[in-house]
Amino acid sequence: MADLKPPQTTASKLRAMLAQENEIVVCPGVYDGYTSRLALNVGFKILYMTGAGTTMSRLGIADLGVATMNDMRDHAAMIASLDPTIPLIADADTGYGGPLMVGRTTAAYINAGVAAFHLEDQVVNKRCGHLKNKELVDEDTFSSRIRAASNMRAQLSRDIVIIARTDALASLGYDVAMSRLRKAVEAGADVAFLEGVTSVEEAEKFCTEMKGVPCLYNCVPGGVSPVLNVKEAKECGYKLVITPTLALGAVYEAVSKAYKGLIEEGDTKGNGVAVRTLFESCGLNEAVEFDVKAGGTLYQKGV
Repeated sequence: MADLKPPQTTASKLRAMLAQENEIVVCPGVYDGYTSRLALNVGFKILYMTGAGTTMSRLGIADLGVATMNDMRDHAAMIASLDPTIPLIADADTGYGGPLMVGRTTAAYINAGVAAFHLEDQVVNKRCGHLKNKELVDEDTFSSRIRAASNMRAQLSRDIVIIARTDALASLGYDVAMSRLRKAVEAGADVAFLEGVTSVEEAEKFCTEMKGVPCLYNCVPGGVSPVLNVKEAKECGYKLVITPTLALGAVYEAVSKAYKGLIEEGDTKGNGVAVRTLFESCGLNEAVEFDVKAGGTLYQKGV
């Protein structure tokens, strides 16, 4: 029997990344198996599953809080399974209910192989953090969500990095938002996420005042925050950058162009990428090799 040692968990890998001095963790936004494969193929060692992208790709609707916990958990499990050694950060919205439900969500995400998730202080019928007129729960309710996640993590004796996100900045102001994040950290959060920062100065102030707690920057072009590149985010003091709409924007432009060419000009070639190239980007060669090594005969002559 092979001597199999327990692998390092992806949560502990992420914690080690965040602990590195003078480094920033850059997470490409992925929303399905294909964009996840492409991110892995270019060398990313961490992924971020965007809730907006999941809702749009899985349900075909804008990010208006219609995705259920099962929708999000199943999607995260699929992405995490593509390479179980790579940490996956996943959106968990509001936790999908009261403390009991947040605990269930935490257990579900851990069992799905998720390394970290973020929980926010919007009402359950939430919306994208860069849309207007968001409704919030009170500070105690938000803290209870974080505490429920932390308690479930301890109860299971299994790790997941808890990211506390507040959307309070837009409607309640900076001081209230910071109070919520500090209490969330006291309740067990590991990372602070101030959604919708409005300036570089505000971002710098936030990172400084969190006093060593890793801070997350959400890069959303066309949203309410300044668009910072990785160097600029690092200079503000951020330890973690997510890019939830990066792949969505690229696909929107490229696929719209290809479909427009088909309907207007009859162009069936598009960009001309060969089908085999597409399959190889999703592990064709590795899958065939695995099958043959195990004694399978279906692909012995090649594909």
